[in-house]
Amino acid sequence: MNRLAADLELVASNTAGLWDQLRGQHLFITGGTGFFGCWMVETFCHVNNLFGLGAKATILSRNPAAFSRKCPHLATDASVTLLPGDVRTFPFPEGEYSYIIHAATDASAKRALEDPVEMLSTIVAGTERVLQLAVRNGRTKFLFTSSGAVYGRQPSGLTHLSEDYLGGPDPVDPMSVYAEGKRTAELLCALYHQKNGLECKIARCWAFCGPHLPLDQHFAIGNFIGDVLAHRPIQIQGDGTPRRSYLYAGDLAVWLWTILFRAPAMVPFNVGSAHDVSILELAQIVAATLNPNTEIRVAQKAISGAEPTRYVPCVDRARNLLGLCEYEGLESSIRKTAAWYAG
Repeated sequence: MNRLAADLELVASNTAGLWDQLRGQHLFITGGTGFFGCWMVETFCHVNNLFGLGAKATILSRNPAAFSRKCPHLATDASVTLLPGDVRTFPFPEGEYSYIIHAATDASAKRALEDPVEMLSTIVAGTERVLQLAVRNGRTKFLFTSSGAVYGRQPSGLTHLSEDYLGGPDPVDPMSVYAEGKRTAELLCALYHQKNGLECKIARCWAFCGPHLPLDQHFAIGNFIGDVLAHRPIQIQGDGTPRRSYLYAGDLAVWLWTILFRAPAMVPFNVGSAHDVSILELAQIVAATLNPNTEIRVAQKAISGAEPTRYVPCVDRARNLLGLCEYEGLESSIRKTAAWYAG
């Protein structure tokens, strides 16, 4: 039995009225082996079988063999075709694609430090290549998974950032490479929309928790869950005061499919949770949920009276225009992620 069965049913039940437009159609997905991509392919295969859509999906991957090892049940699904290639240079496949999901990106903090030019090229040139495929196909709905990083540093006076906020990252800071890449990619969507009438949907994604999330990269919640599963103390590298929020991966899939099918073109939507916690509070919740005996170590002492940094979205637009909401709470998200990794 699929360990994600309950989540897949939740996605299907909360998107049931959307899928008829995909009936008999062909979908193209980039980044199918990543966190977002795995969830989109998982949910596509589930609803395609559940509702008898007769749809097909072509998944672009730099390493189809790795995808097959990671998700053999998806790689062998009769509706799925794996296409090897770099998102910047892949040859256009034969056939018509009514829907394109561009989720290929490298959000690795390690890559941003070690090879930022390659990261920028992958985001910008990759987005333009996929936009060119969409234009070749004519009337295509195009979903771009952008990032909350496009807003730059969140001002201390704003507890939640809305899509109307016009700030941005520092363009001369090399560590802004990911954020600036996403901003430029959004601009490319706007240009292709203006010139070609391409129906581009923009999902500005924040922070998430769930199966397929790496436990050994720069995602605090993944690292904390990994620490508990490995029976290690939870390590907080800073002072624990930054505030973040986390949307469950199943909810993420509901939001992304809804934005693809129902959102107006070139109206960005924040995708994330509005319920924020500090990093220290997060560590305490992870420990209390999975193993209350876990030790928590904080590397730095908090400065009294200092305003905490924030990375928290306002999701009023998604709630009011698309009727989207959170279905899974933080503790449940943590519990489900840990159970998935524990097997």
